[in-house]
Amino acid sequence: MQAEQGDAVVVSVRDVAAAASVSVGTVSNVLNRPDKVAPATVARVLAAIDELGFVRNDAARQLRAGRSRSIGLIVLDVRNPFFTEVARGAEDRAAEAQMTILLGNSDENTDRERAYLDLFEEQRVHGVLISPLGDDETRLRRLRGRDTPVVLVDRVSEDRSLSSVAVDDIVGGELAVRHLITTGRRRIAFVGGPASIRQVADRLAGARRAIAEVSDATLEVIETPSLTVLDGRAAGEGLRERPVAQRPDAVFAANDLLAMGVLQAFNMLGSVRVPDDVALIGYDDIDFAAAAVVPLSSIRQPAWLIGYTAVDLLLKSADEPDRAAEQVVFQPELVVRDSTRATEG
Repeated sequence: MQAEQGDAVVVSVRDVAAAASVSVGTVSNVLNRPDKVAPATVARVLAAIDELGFVRNDAARQLRAGRSRSIGLIVLDVRNPFFTEVARGAEDRAAEAQMTILLGNSDENTDRERAYLDLFEEQRVHGVLISPLGDDETRLRRLRGRDTPVVLVDRVSEDRSLSSVAVDDIVGGELAVRHLITTGRRRIAFVGGPASIRQVADRLAGARRAIAEVSDATLEVIETPSLTVLDGRAAGEGLRERPVAQRPDAVFAANDLLAMGVLQAFNMLGSVRVPDDVALIGYDDIDFAAAAVVPLSSIRQPAWLIGYTAVDLLLKSADEPDRAAEQVVFQPELVVRDSTRATEG
C-alpha cells in the first residue's frame, strides 16, 4: 500500500512485490542478493521498481543489517593530489563491491579528525580508512573493537594491531637524499612538518640515514607548520634571502606541494636557479610535479593502489572479523627530472 508524505507518494517494498506478483522476500533478494533469484524474476521486479519509482530506504536497511554500504575515508589534506588519487583507488574498489566512499578531510586538525570518526561511527559505516595525524591508535582500536573495521592509509600501525597500507617512507627519504648526494650536493636542507605526522618523521629519518653515510654531507631541518604550497613558499623565501655561503645546495621537501612552494619562491626574483644553485626534490610524484616550470624530481608512491588495496583489506576484515591484522608496504620509486640535474665540475 502506498503511503503519502506531504505531496509525495512513497512506494514500499510491498507495492513492488504486488506489482511484480512476487513475495516481499523475493524483492528483498533482488535488492540485496540478486544472484539467488531467477533472471526472469529479477527483470520483472526491476521493471516494477522502475515503473513505480521505488527508492530503497537505506537507513532502515542498515539498521537491520547493522552496517551501511558506505566506507569512511579520512585524509590529511584533500587539496593534496596524492590523497585525491588515493580516494580514486578506494572508490574504484568500493564500487566493485557495490559500496560508496564517504570522504572526510581532517586538514591536519585533530578535532576535525575526531569529529569525522564520531560521525562515521554514528552512521554505522562498513569500515573506516584513515591517514591519522598522531601515533595514538587507542580510539581506532576501540572503534575496531566495536566491530567497525579500521585500515590505516599511508601509515603503518604502531604496534601492528591494525591493518595498514603504506609506502616505506624511510626508504623513500634515503632514496631522495642519496640521489642528491650522487649529483654532487653536500649541504642539504629538509623542508617539512609538523614532525608529529609519521610520514614526515619517517622521511626525515631516511634522509638522516643517507647523510650519515657521507662524511662531508650535512642536513639542516626546516620544520613547516603544514604540508602546503604556501608553507613551502615561506621556507623557500627564507632560504632565498640568505647569503649564498649560508644557503643549502639542495632541498628535500617532505611532499611535492612543499617542493612546488620552494620552487615558486626561488623563481619569483630569479636570484636562485634550480637546479644550478639549489637542487630540489619532492615526494609523492603528483601530476603537477612533471608539469612544473622546472620539472620536479620526486619519490613516487602508488597512490591509486594504496587506496584500492586499503578497501580490499577492509572488506576482508568485515567478512572475517577474527582475521589477523595485515600490513601491506609498497616500495617507493625515485623519479628523476630537471630539478636535480647534476652540477658540472
